[in-house]
Amino acid sequence: MGTRMYSSSMYCIFALVMLWPHSRAQQSCGGSCNTLDDCAGQLICINGRCNDDPDVGTHICTGTSSGGSSSGGGSCPATSGNSDSCCASHSCHTSSCSPAVTSSTSAILTLNDFSQGGDGGAPSECDGKYHANTEKVVALSTGWYHGGSRCGRYITIRGNGRSTTAKVVDECDSQNGCDADHAGQPPCANNIVDGSAAVWKALGVSSSDSRYGYMSITWADA
Repeated sequence: MGTRMYSSSMYCIFALVMLWPHSRAQQSCGGSCNTLDDCAGQLICINGRCNDDPDVGTHICTGTSSGGSSSGGGSCPATSGNSDSCCASHSCHTSSCSPAVTSSTSAILTLNDFSQGGDGGAPSECDGKYHANTEKVVALSTGWYHGGSRCGRYITIRGNGRSTTAKVVDECDSQNGCDADHAGQPPCANNIVDGSAAVWKALGVSSSDSRYGYMSITWADA
């Protein structure tokens, strides 16, 4: 009797252990995630990846709370842009970081068509949607995009003696390019604010201006 009870008890314990749901190991920087609980410590889930929480201001993953350099907080100088021919020669320059963000961050404003069939290629990374050229939206170089932490947020852009605000909806990929998702375009330089036609209009720069499509500006988080 005693032996049979002991065996039954051991069987029940073994069954409970086997059936008990195993918790998923928490992910570190860049790990895949679905919910906040999937990420370790103060990291949060942004676009399916564990990353710093911009509201808390942590810089565990990037070494900076401003979404600039991702190389541990060191300097990250601006890079020169790639020519279209670099895709054919496989000689495109890439960068995983961008210059540090300040209250007046120097950048190059370029022109992008975020609508379907435009030169933006795939839908915007932040919301999976296309955007009309009448919307003031931008894509930021990889370092400034900061793993999506600026998605849906507004930045202030100053240029041509004017200023305007625009919503961050996409990444201007500084690491990848030359494929269908990037409309065949080479990787972006690491200091690009890629703006819609509405952004250029708000700054008072028309398509007849020689600077249209490529102009020095400054920007900051709004």
